[in-house]
Amino acid sequence: MNPEFLWYLPNDLKPGHRGDTTVEGWGSLDYSTDLALRCERSGWTGALIGTGWGRPDTLITAAALAARTTTFEPLIAARPGYWNPAQFAVAASTLDSLSGGRLRINIVTGQDRPLSYGDTEVNQPTRYRRTAEFMQLVRRLWTEEDVTFTGEHYQVQNATVQPRPVVKGKRLHPKLYFGGASDAAERTAAAHADVQLFWGEPLAGIEERLARLRELEKQHERSAPLEYGLRITTVVRETSEQAWRDAEEKVARFAANGKDWLSNWHTGAAVGQQRLLVLKEQGEVLDSCLWTRPAAAGGGGAATTWLVGSAAEVADALAKYARLGISTFILSDTPYREEAETVGKLLIPEVRARLKDLVLVSRQFLFFKIYLQ
Repeated sequence: MNPEFLWYLPNDLKPGHRGDTTVEGWGSLDYSTDLALRCERSGWTGALIGTGWGRPDTLITAAALAARTTTFEPLIAARPGYWNPAQFAVAASTLDSLSGGRLRINIVTGQDRPLSYGDTEVNQPTRYRRTAEFMQLVRRLWTEEDVTFTGEHYQVQNATVQPRPVVKGKRLHPKLYFGGASDAAERTAAAHADVQLFWGEPLAGIEERLARLRELEKQHERSAPLEYGLRITTVVRETSEQAWRDAEEKVARFAANGKDWLSNWHTGAAVGQQRLLVLKEQGEVLDSCLWTRPAAAGGGGAATTWLVGSAAEVADALAKYARLGISTFILSDTPYREEAETVGKLLIPEVRARLKDLVLVSRQFLFFKIYLQ
C-alpha cells in the first residue's frame, strides 16, 4: 500500500475561502506558487486546484505553477460544457508534455452557473451522458491517431492530438478523476473514470459504495481497475485536545459570521451532498473522529464532514479507509499555506507507517500460510 496525498489550492480571487484568514497576496500567482512549493516540501504529491465560474481558469493556473515548481502535480478540474473535448485534449496534453507528465484531471459534471459560460445542458441524465462521451473521446484522442467519433454530443473526424501526453510505465495519459454518488454518476465512473472520488462518509458508507462500484466495473472492459480517492477536510494537531479546540473555534467563527463556505448549488439536491447532510442524524462524531457538525455552519462538499484529532488518531482513520481500497487522499484545512506544512509533516508519515506495518503483517501471514501448506 503506497497511497498518494494531495492538498487543496483554492484558486479564488476573493479572500476568506472556507475561513482562510490570508488577505495580503491572496489570489496572486505568488500566493499559489508559495502554497505549491510548501506542498513539495511537506510530502504532498500535488494539489487539487479549486474551480468555479468567476474564478481563474484551472488549466492556465496549473501551467503557471508547473513552470515554477519541480515535482508538484496539479489536479485540475474540467467541465464538459465549458470545454470542447478535442480542444481540452490538446490543451491538457500540451501542459502534460511541458511539465514532464505531472498533470491530473478532475472531470466535473455538477452544475456551476452553466448559463454564464453558454452551457444549456442542465438536466442530470443529459449531463452524465455527455460526461461519459467527453471522457471516452478525450482518452481516445490522447492514445490513438486519426480518431473519428460520432456521439450524441460530440463529433470529431480524423483527429490526432499533438503533442502526446507523457507515457511513464503503465501511465498512458493523465489520470481522469471523477466524483458523484448518484446511480448515473457511479455508472459513468465504472465505465470511464480512472479514479472515483468520495467525500467524507463513514467507513460503512464507503465500503457500501466500493462494493457497488466494483460490481458495476465488471460490466465493462477496462484496461485497468478503477481506483478510489477520499476528499475531506482535516484538522490535525499534535494532541487531540488541541485539534478539537481549534475545530470548535473554526466552526464557531463561521456560525457567528453566517458565512456559507461553498456556493449555494453545492448544498442542494446532489446525491453525494445529501448523503453527507443526513449523517448528523447518526451522531456528532462517527467512527473514531469523523465530525458531522460543520454542515450546520454552512459546510458543503468536502467541508461537510471533518476528520479531527491528533496526527495519530487521524492517521488511524485514514489507514482504515486505505484498507478498504482508498489509494488517494485529497485533504485540506485553512489557512491553506500553513496547514499544508502542518498536516503534511504531522500526518503523512504517520499514515505511511501504519500501512507499511500492515504490508509487513500481510506478508508474514502469507509466508506462514504457504509454509503450513
